[in-house]
Amino acid sequence: MQTMHSSSISRSPSMADNHQPHFLFITYPVQSHINPSLHLAKHLATTTGAAVTFSTSISAHRRMFSSTPNSDKDFNDGLITYLPFSDGLESHIRGTMDAKEYLSVFRTNSKRNVSILVNELFAGGRPVTCMVHTFLLNWVADIAGEYGIPSVLFWIQAATVFATYYHFFHGFESLIKAHSDEPSFSVCLPGLQQLQIRDLPSFLMATDSDSHYATILDSFRELFEILDREQERVKPRVLINTFQEWETDALASVSTEIETIPVGHLPKEYTNSGAGYLFKEDEKKYMEWLDTKEEESVVYISFGSLSVMKKEQIEEIVQGLKESKRPYLWVVRKDNREKELIEIEEEEGEDVNGMMVEWCSQVRVLAHKAVGCFVTHCGWNSTLESLACGVPMVCVPQWSDQGTNAKLVESLWGCGVRSEVDAGGVVKGEELVKCFELIMGNGEKGVEIRTKAKMWKDKAMDAGIEGGSSDLNLKAFVDKSCGRV
Repeated sequence: MQTMHSSSISRSPSMADNHQPHFLFITYPVQSHINPSLHLAKHLATTTGAAVTFSTSISAHRRMFSSTPNSDKDFNDGLITYLPFSDGLESHIRGTMDAKEYLSVFRTNSKRNVSILVNELFAGGRPVTCMVHTFLLNWVADIAGEYGIPSVLFWIQAATVFATYYHFFHGFESLIKAHSDEPSFSVCLPGLQQLQIRDLPSFLMATDSDSHYATILDSFRELFEILDREQERVKPRVLINTFQEWETDALASVSTEIETIPVGHLPKEYTNSGAGYLFKEDEKKYMEWLDTKEEESVVYISFGSLSVMKKEQIEEIVQGLKESKRPYLWVVRKDNREKELIEIEEEEGEDVNGMMVEWCSQVRVLAHKAVGCFVTHCGWNSTLESLACGVPMVCVPQWSDQGTNAKLVESLWGCGVRSEVDAGGVVKGEELVKCFELIMGNGEKGVEIRTKAKMWKDKAMDAGIEGGSSDLNLKAFVDKSCGRV
């Protein structure tokens, strides 16, 4: 593509008149941001006919398309164009920087290069009509404003978490900070169920201004300041990766100030797509292994793409699995292997009761009839996927929004339990066995949990099909973005 200086083109919404709607997704380069953004991008392209360009950093783009020639170049899969931008960090080791330095360098370089990218798309006859971005990318709104292009935040966490942050920055910061060291202290936020301090996003407890938590909280503060400024002109719109039927009250709790648009979905192609993975899928035939197991008999364990388990936690999970004697599929990334896990792998040939993999297609696993329980860190992607597949959860939250999600699973939706932990935050083996028996056993509570899990799955499927709430919300958003209404 030809590069043009930003001052050489007209910055006006009218520059895209008479062109097909073109949505440019700018996504932070980690798996938990890429997954929901790419699913939304595909759904938007297939259901509305809009042109979609998906962009993340070159380093993440390379990993997404590592099996293709010239993996750092543009790529089109017949539906979406993938166009990476440089964050200037491709040859550097992120681990040498603290969070503040990393986000500062990332912002400076990415903002400049995404602006160039927008120019190149215009020069190539593909002007952008709307920019969609995840959080930690507040500067995208600046670029969109420069060019007179509408932009919208895609909130990739629960609506309850969005509302919690909103209320924190609008009147509840002092109260929450005053009790940040009291895990059981209850907080009543407008329109939300009662939450304890331990249920709130962990970044809200930041006390050291130089800490990683404080840096992330500052980014969220800036994000909500941007929304506040936008509110002076027009009611801000925020796309949220949830279902109307799941979080009706949370969505309504900020609806006076912000137009929250729930667009969660689980189309059929979602369960079969590996596009967007930053990790290489394990070559073990885990799906074939699941085929040999009885319905709802397997415990699936995964703590996501970022969490690193303590050695003590690994030992306790090993012990719990041995005691429970239930078949299991356990995802442990290569960077989180301990001696105990290596020994398990060496025994796998004889121990047909379990399988350990480095990475897998999680939705395909959760959708398999053999899976009866998901031991999860409760990242929102995992929580949403488990809910949408009707799989009950054992919640082991660690940081960020995970405590809030665990609260929703146990108290609002009733389709799982939050495990108890020791003083070091470790779930003991006997506690895991207790949770397995509660969820997968024949007791009244287990039956109730499994029944509710299936109910929320049905609600998600109804919302995502053509004519469902998420489908209609997304189409209305596109129409409004294009000035059709």
